Amino acid sequence: MSDTLVFIPAWNEEDNLPAVLDDLHRVLPDADVLVVDDGSTDRTAEVARGHGAEALSFGENRGLRAGIAAGYAWARDRGYAFCGRVDADGQHPAAELARLLALVREDRCDVAVGSRFVSAEGYPAYRYRPSGARRFGTALLRRAVALVLRRPFADATSGLWAVNDKALPLLAVQFRTGAPEVEALIRVVDAGLRVEEVPVDMAARASGESKLRGGKAVRLVLTVVGTLLLARLVRTRR
Repeated sequence: MSDTLVFIPAWNEEDNLPAVLDDLHRVLPDADVLVVDDGSTDRTAEVARGHGAEALSFGENRGLRAGIAAGYAWARDRGYAFCGRVDADGQHPAAELARLLALVREDRCDVAVGSRFVSAEGYPAYRYRPSGARRFGTALLRRAVALVLRRPFADATSGLWAVNDKALPLLAVQFRTGAPEVEALIRVVDAGLRVEEVPVDMAARASGESKLRGGKAVRLVLTVVGTLLLARLVRTRR
């Protein structure tokens, strides 16, 4: 068995999964791959198995927070030393995940999170330009995140993660809010783990429509801010 698991939460992603899985197998041939099928009504699980991945299928749609926790729990329960996560829509290149995993393997951090909004050599500032509404939401989230984490964090809702086994017990527990990535950040920071935000390039969704559009996107921003404010309240009462 490999020491590394890469998991992909997926809901009705039969069209996008083949390219995502082929990319992972090409760039990370030694990693085991798991698709967490969140009650899909299409051929997501069948496509996953047909492209060399394991499939963990829910009998019903439980939401992203259940899929993320299940992926980390799979890695924890099977003794993986490292775990990565990418989305099923093709936005996260396997080459970028490989960079994050390398940082964790080299023990430069316990958790590496890919970011669209931080810059470095080869990753110029403002390479990702959100629309006006998204820009406002992003600015609001950054302020709330900095307040709660006590450090700046530019892309708190990123789904591109790599972690070591120190993080797995924290992330395998069921998430309680509709903002699991932010809740995950709060958990690992509060636990004192070393967290690095790493500049990456992300692609546009390969096909289909995002499940976070219009009113859902607005609700996501409000949910994230609510999660952060709740975390701050809990801290002040300790």
